[in-house]
Amino acid sequence: SLSTNVGEALESARFLPRPFAKPVEAVKTRGLRIDVAVVDKPEIAKQNGVEAWSAASSYQVAWDDTRLPPEERHGVFTLSYVNGHEIAAGDSNGNGIVSNAELLEYVKKQSQTYCTAQTQCQGLDPQLEVNYALLGASATTPTADATAQQYQQPQTGGDTQQQTPDYGKVEEVKVENTPQTAYVAADPVDAVGDILGKAETGDVKVVLSSDSLKNGDVFKITVTSGTGGHLILYDVDRDGKATQIFPNESAQKITPLTANTPLTIPDDYYGFDFEAEGPSENVLVAIVIADDVDLTRVAPSDYGLTKELDARTTIADIAGTLQQTWTRDTENRSVNWSLGLLKYAVY
Repeated sequence: SLSTNVGEALESARFLPRPFAKPVEAVKTRGLRIDVAVVDKPEIAKQNGVEAWSAASSYQVAWDDTRLPPEERHGVFTLSYVNGHEIAAGDSNGNGIVSNAELLEYVKKQSQTYCTAQTQCQGLDPQLEVNYALLGASATTPTADATAQQYQQPQTGGDTQQQTPDYGKVEEVKVENTPQTAYVAADPVDAVGDILGKAETGDVKVVLSSDSLKNGDVFKITVTSGTGGHLILYDVDRDGKATQIFPNESAQKITPLTANTPLTIPDDYYGFDFEAEGPSENVLVAIVIADDVDLTRVAPSDYGLTKELDARTTIADIAGTLQQTWTRDTENRSVNWSLGLLKYAVY
């Protein structure tokens, strides 16, 4: 620190205070809070492929790990960032890839756990500023086995059969306006968890009216959340197509979910039923946002039920929007949201 007034209590808080910094007591209780700080980087930086990791938000200070002897100390963020690259630590959806979004969620969790145990730490939210299309990309270059040829052509009697996707592999892609090559899960259903990054906690539950669906079967979807909030519900198939189930134009009212009150889609007011189309393997993606985040740009109601969307782009836009800083409380913080996934098959 450049300040000569920072006491021993904050010797492990690392920041450069602005000129004429507040008195030390104010710093101790508030951290470095610059009320006019820019909380989100300009969009042009993200769009150009810059991948910027920060140990804390612009309204916080970064900490060294005081549990270690002074001569061995390092940043709280540094260790969690390094450890998070390990599959066992950072791979929240268990598909063998640690994505940028998963790594971010891991370092956030580790940093917040540390901060909770420190009386002087007012909050610690690591940040990732990146093109949203790279949220689901692997944080490391995959091994040769993972990047094996995505499509196989088995031969029988000398005849080449139709190409069959090998969904256990990683796909190499080029993201527009970015210089680096990205590696993503070849299966769009698996890629959903990589893009969102957050592990399921059981707070949001998604169930179907039938445990076994055949082509043409009528079914309903029920979502229950332990926390009230705005629901966004998508159906994603293995061809990479997403359908926005909710919000939609057929629902009488688009209102927030009430905690622990099931919402069934379609209900009696819709005037139609859902019919299963198969064979297919899909995933239902339910996101419940407790804060009043404006999602009309990325999930307008007129997208619902009929519009075919690109699953990766759609989910990435949602995930990127939920990464924004929430500034409407006394203290800036991350947006509160929960995730529920349900994989299902139609035979």
